[in-house]
Amino acid sequence: MAAAVPDRIAALSAGRGLVFGCDYNPEQWDRSVWPEDVRLMKQAGIGLVAINIFGWSSINPAPDVWDFSALDEIIGLLHASGIRINLGTGTASPAPWVTARHPEMLPVGADGTVFQQGGRQGYCPSSPLFRAYAADVVTHVVERYGDHPAVSLWHVSNELGCHNALCYCDVSAEAFRVWLRERYDDIDALNRAWGTTFWSQRYSDFADVRPPAQALSLRNPGQMLDFQRFSSDEQLALYRAEAAILRERSSIAVTTNFMVTAHIRNLDYWTWAGDMDLIANDHYLDRRLDDARGELSFAADLTRGLAQGEPWLLMETSTGAVNWQPYNLAKAPGEMRRNIASHLARGADGICFFQWRASTQGAEKFHTALVPHAGEDSDQWREVVELGALIDRLGEVAGTRVAADAALFFSWESWWAAENEGRPSEALTYLGQVHAAHAALSDAGLTTDVVRPGADLEGYRLLIVPALHLISDADAAAIARAVEGGAVALITFFSGIVDEEDRVRTGGYPGAFRDLLGIRSEEFAPLRPGEVVTLTDGTTGTVWSERFAATDAEVIASFVDGPAAGGPAITRRTAGEGAAWFLSTQLSRADYAGLMTRIAAAAGVAREQGAGPDVEIVRRVGDTGSFLFVVNHGSTDAEVTASGHEFVTDAPATGIVPAGAVRIIKEDV
Repeated sequence: MAAAVPDRIAALSAGRGLVFGCDYNPEQWDRSVWPEDVRLMKQAGIGLVAINIFGWSSINPAPDVWDFSALDEIIGLLHASGIRINLGTGTASPAPWVTARHPEMLPVGADGTVFQQGGRQGYCPSSPLFRAYAADVVTHVVERYGDHPAVSLWHVSNELGCHNALCYCDVSAEAFRVWLRERYDDIDALNRAWGTTFWSQRYSDFADVRPPAQALSLRNPGQMLDFQRFSSDEQLALYRAEAAILRERSSIAVTTNFMVTAHIRNLDYWTWAGDMDLIANDHYLDRRLDDARGELSFAADLTRGLAQGEPWLLMETSTGAVNWQPYNLAKAPGEMRRNIASHLARGADGICFFQWRASTQGAEKFHTALVPHAGEDSDQWREVVELGALIDRLGEVAGTRVAADAALFFSWESWWAAENEGRPSEALTYLGQVHAAHAALSDAGLTTDVVRPGADLEGYRLLIVPALHLISDADAAAIARAVEGGAVALITFFSGIVDEEDRVRTGGYPGAFRDLLGIRSEEFAPLRPGEVVTLTDGTTGTVWSERFAATDAEVIASFVDGPAAGGPAITRRTAGEGAAWFLSTQLSRADYAGLMTRIAAAAGVAREQGAGPDVEIVRRVGDTGSFLFVVNHGSTDAEVTASGHEFVTDAPATGIVPAGAVRIIKEDV
């Protein structure tokens, strides 16, 4: 990274500790509202404001026409009030005149549909025309504001790839071919990687390759995997192009807002993280999930992983309902505070909301904001002011790090490959398995770092490898070395099956982990929807079973019934100073937490007493002390064994966390 992350975030808070901020769209409001907005921001404790995110058509309303008067004015107002600015490059969506003049830059879907202007991100990410126009906008913005004392952070574009990550137009096709030539050098290497002898798909020239658009049958999985990689790289190239212009003319930190969340899967942020001066993420509760709160906790841990354990910035979240889900549910009283406490507990040093004032027009007019349609005389505004005061009291937490002895492996490439067409069961979803493992860790009172395959595993005593379908031999060997050195690993079904070219490892599943686990599987035995199997230890499983033999492993539990009845279900093998466990079914949530507790104890990893499915407990530690975050999502009071000063009540800790409450305790030494 270009600079130490804690220093970058500390600069955004003007030395006050944690950052409290928002996204502001003053162009949606009459100028007479702006001074009142700034006054209310000060009342709420807002210290960082993101502006000009969608500013293209305001500052560049027509070809060769530039108007910065409104932006100058709002920057002046914010600066005069001591509020720092996260300045957008304005390139998130092109002005209508751009695509009207150049319809050839519009994105194309897999079915050939040309997506017209009128929404956002209406451009092909590979379009040289779009990139040239965007570079011109960025140049004008940085030349005008690059030295402004209020500007503390550059915000490149916005949620890159949210809508247009995959484009199948002719420009994208040519860019894909260029990418493939650089990756494979010669066409024979591409043919080997994609296994093109299947279905007469062999290529004789790169010029014949196209993106894997909609087809009559199942498509080539190797081609689809590479197109995902290419598409992630193209979006990263957009970021790099804008960042290069900014860094040439400014010394201010540069970043963009990631979308580490359940419904965005097209960008491999492991390959992006090193380009960011600080890691920032947008996260909204996804009510379509069975466990939206658990997904939030996982996303926060993964964001911290991208930040290499350093503090990070929550760039966007909501006070209440969003506008883009089928059912946009309001948050319950106290739920916003619980959500924010989870992000802070898991490493965020800054909390920012979308948006400042709820819009009265446009697609997001029913998206909640810090200032709701009801105005100041509302429970929501009062809750915002209380949150701002709490964040101000938590200044000592800034710069501390989350304490974790466990590592949970996560890979976007494995996500893409595991959910490709023609897989053994559509009930098996990669993210579903990752979320289940993370929930089991949390329910067992265990905090985990989320790491990429190939990460440095020194210091981790517990390694969790859920459904890591795609992994290289080198990265699998690193896990084996960590186990032999004393770590305990839990590896679950569908892991290690294919290499980085999506080629199945022969000789028996689970491929790359077969020797470490001491097992050999001949056939997957996925379960039907709703089918439940019983294990000899009394636990139950769904989704998956497997017919395998324990060649050099102890059988911990076997299947009582189902397609693998009589065969092993859970095994353990000693390897060097450590041990490797294998789980071949999706245990119920309670059973999974029980297994995780057992394995963690074997690894010598202590659990947080009092944690469970409804009680989230995470500790942050640093030079300023040890801070215990307890979030009670349940309907009954919880008890924790901690003493010290409690920040929410601003009083000594009592050990009792009421139902629905948050307690943040600076622990006595």
